[in-house]
Amino acid sequence: YLYPNVLHQLYWGYRESFLCIRLSFVDFNSFVTRTNTCGELRSAHVGQEVTLYGWIQYQRQGLFLVLRDFQGLTQIIIPQDEAHSHVKKLLSNAPVESVVRVTGTVSLRPPGQENPKMPTGDIEVKVETAEILNSCKKLPFEIKDFIKKTEALRMQYRYLDLRSFQLQYNLRLRSQIVMRMREYLCNLHGFVDVETPTLFKRTPGGAKEFLVPSREAGKFYSLPQSPQQFKQLLMVGGLDRYFQVARCYRDEGSRPDRQPEFTQIDIEMSFVDQAGIQRLIEGLLQYSWPEERGSITTPFPSMTYEEALADYGTDKPDTRFGMKIVDISDFLRRSDIQFVQNALSYPRGTVKAICIPQGVEIVEITCRPDGSLKSLLTKFLGEKQQSELIQALNMQVDDVVLLAAGEHKQCSALGSLRLESADLLEAAGLVLRNPTVFHFLWVVDFPLFLPKEENPTELESAHHPFTAPHPSDTSLLYSDPTKVRSQHYDLVLNGNEVGGGSIRIHSAEQQRFVLEKVLKEDSEVLSHLLEALEFGAPPHGGIALGLDRLISLIVDAPSIRDVIAFPKSFKGRDLMGNAPDYVTPEELEPYHIQVSWPLAEKEAKKT
Repeated sequence: YLYPNVLHQLYWGYRESFLCIRLSFVDFNSFVTRTNTCGELRSAHVGQEVTLYGWIQYQRQGLFLVLRDFQGLTQIIIPQDEAHSHVKKLLSNAPVESVVRVTGTVSLRPPGQENPKMPTGDIEVKVETAEILNSCKKLPFEIKDFIKKTEALRMQYRYLDLRSFQLQYNLRLRSQIVMRMREYLCNLHGFVDVETPTLFKRTPGGAKEFLVPSREAGKFYSLPQSPQQFKQLLMVGGLDRYFQVARCYRDEGSRPDRQPEFTQIDIEMSFVDQAGIQRLIEGLLQYSWPEERGSITTPFPSMTYEEALADYGTDKPDTRFGMKIVDISDFLRRSDIQFVQNALSYPRGTVKAICIPQGVEIVEITCRPDGSLKSLLTKFLGEKQQSELIQALNMQVDDVVLLAAGEHKQCSALGSLRLESADLLEAAGLVLRNPTVFHFLWVVDFPLFLPKEENPTELESAHHPFTAPHPSDTSLLYSDPTKVRSQHYDLVLNGNEVGGGSIRIHSAEQQRFVLEKVLKEDSEVLSHLLEALEFGAPPHGGIALGLDRLISLIVDAPSIRDVIAFPKSFKGRDLMGNAPDYVTPEELEPYHIQVSWPLAEKEAKKT
């Protein structure tokens, strides 16, 4: 009998086969009163008396039910004889998702009733005794992966959402990957796992930090956006190799790939260069990579920051598909197109293009079957220019070209259009980005400083103020810092930044110069770090991998919230516990804080 949750069985069968391969040596029944899990019984267990615990997944007309736990599903046969009438009544009336204990005998299913799509599909358990450990009230939504729920409802009842096969799989896979990372770093390469403080002080530059009041009037802690300073101080302390599964905090709006609190694999090493860090991370990912996602090839390819911007319009290119940006300034320099000529008159003016395969739904310049171009712009282009353009962009029939003209920074606009075009083409059925393929890429040679958006005459760190300049550009730091490349490297996976790091400044003099002269920051805030660098600080460098984002890409989740047990909402709220929440004036008094309520909120509180 094939019952309605066959999709669950298909899904769980695949997941369980992976778990059994990876965890075949694990004893899931130690220290507990069950004899077996709901996912492990097979024909070899026939005749054995077993005790199972789990949640009622499905119940059919008092004849049988499906019991579910973290490892799988087992079909439970409800006795129909008078001697077990109390058991039948108990199980037949139990609501779905109630927690039960059943004891019975494993038997083969009748011929023709086996379910090959279910790992336990050859057997069933005939119940002798049962107990309802906790009855379930009416659910706000069904615990099934294929039932659509709003994210707000899922977040409000996260403890129910966690029962889904997908979230169970995501969290268990995350745990296994982290454990493999610990093995690789600590057991194979001598790293030391060190916990660093959560309460610290403000760090200049970077993301906005959460403030935590103290009992000293006017003084606040900051929650660290990363353990950056501490891991550098550990190197000064001679620890040589540090790592941590670190909790980090940023007071900024949530996005699908961001959370106000998040986790990173934080790493720092002494006496290392950029190539050493890259080899370490490639080995770490290869060692911890889940088997069912295929193998990954090392070394990862590398690309400079300038190459990434020129070819892809972004510093985190998705290299799973082509559609590279092409500079066609020289082809159009002789044209009579006014906006093109205007663009080329700028000091860094360019005209760039991307060719979209089969992009006839997006019309700018389209290639006809006869090889001519269909566009309003063709009246300004001679036949030779059209032919040169087709050849330069490798245009085929029904391809579409998008142009952007202006200063050099317009590359980012084409980069966004490239990704948007890929989305549109895939929505129309053309596969460009295989979700089962993983393209890692190192992006290197970033600028050390960038102009501030709000004031382009001032500079800010492209990475953070502790990043060392490129050895070839050190002299430029003191003469023309805008031209200095950094020893900063990012790891990109399928167009997403999953890691970033750098070789650090280990000279107190150079660090002070960067803070005071280039960034115009008050170095007193970092006096402890500057002083530490004066006590024989070794050359050192490191990296941090964004664990949430990495796992979400591995499992192809639409958001990092799907790989975090208790995430915050898009607006940074905990919808389950209703946090953040108000506190009373009496609770604030020891911190010397008074809340000044906006008028609208005052009126709302009165009512």
